[in-house]
Amino acid sequence: MPESASAPISTPTPAPPSGPASDRTARLGALSGLLSGLLITLPSLVEAFTGETAATSFFLALSPAFSLPLLVALHRRQAAVTGRFGEAAHVVNLIGLGLFGGAAFAANLVLFHFDEDVIDENLTGPTIPALIGSAAVFAVGCALFGTAMVRARVFPRVPSWSYATALPLFAFLIALPDSLFTSALHIVVGATLTWLAVDLWRPGGAADRAARSA
Repeated sequence: MPESASAPISTPTPAPPSGPASDRTARLGALSGLLSGLLITLPSLVEAFTGETAATSFFLALSPAFSLPLLVALHRRQAAVTGRFGEAAHVVNLIGLGLFGGAAFAANLVLFHFDEDVIDENLTGPTIPALIGSAAVFAVGCALFGTAMVRARVFPRVPSWSYATALPLFAFLIALPDSLFTSALHIVVGATLTWLAVDLWRPGGAADRAARSA
């Protein structure tokens, strides 16, 4: 008798993570991202009229820490679509956010309370290059991860493009003197994070688009 031909084994396409654990991760990331966006937007609205104050600097210093869970949740939601590029972009963005967040924390809660002469006298050696390098890694990471979001089409286009363009710009212009322009840029960044967080939380939002893309 002729041997029966074996049917080829097909490898199933990986689906986006789902279930109670991933839902909890998404919701925690969304809540953290919403808080991060508000901690940028609301103080920046105040600073547009009053200038930088100790209170607004305090809240701005905390914002990067709350954006870390948001970044992880955004990546998990679109990981099945973005592939290796998305994974690399997520890692670079995560490292850059950690470096930039530490620099922002020090600038808003420590350097803010020193006179300019004291700051110029003590910020010597590798400190300035290290701060510039932190901003550069953050900018590159945001540009890469924003590009991954634009290509994946899991999240809305407007905040995805804003993440890829406004956040890298924000990394280098944050050191400029306070003005309406810098306050407006802060508000754009805060609104971008808030929009992504809301879409991540909303039923039928990013989850459905991720399933269709996969």
